[in-house]
Amino acid sequence: MNLLDHLSPEQLQKGARIQFEKGQILAHERDICKGVYFLIKGKIRISSYALSGREMVYNSVSGGMMFGNNLVYSDAPEFRGNVLAETSGELVYFEKTVLLGLLRENAGFQEAFLAYQANFVKKLNAKIKLLSLGTAEERLDYLLYTGNGEIRYQSVTQLAGELGLSREATSRLLHRQEKSGRIALGKHKILLRGN
Repeated sequence: MNLLDHLSPEQLQKGARIQFEKGQILAHERDICKGVYFLIKGKIRISSYALSGREMVYNSVSGGMMFGNNLVYSDAPEFRGNVLAETSGELVYFEKTVLLGLLRENAGFQEAFLAYQANFVKKLNAKIKLLSLGTAEERLDYLLYTGNGEIRYQSVTQLAGELGLSREATSRLLHRQEKSGRIALGKHKILLRGN
């Protein structure tokens, strides 16, 4: 269920509906985050660039998700990268004090918001654990283990992002693992052999 589904039409009107176009920058790196953005439709990427010019993607957000939620209540509420629209779409923006009021007056919304935050922290902890593993093989094994012998992915680029590897390194890893007989590759799916 989308978080916004917990709000009444009157509560929803307390937010600002914003339409955006593909390629539009919604916030710049170091802008102060003053509220939370709930994405209704579209896709957004939050990224910055290393001195080498390589793009570092911090987060990808799609319909039903939110962003700004981990910054707005922190002691350093600056965006860590540019917020760029990858597609056209629509979002609802709630200023910090308005959101606090909604959380106080709507127990269902409050519970859904806190569950979203808790799930985000769980995923972040899993990502930290994954990235602390030394080799690409260990990272792939970890994803297979946590996925009960199966990994589903949308693209090799997306899987590379999960593994913390380049697309090329991920392709080589998958080829080596398939050639050795450890995994079977399907369409957008990796299976541990023997499962």
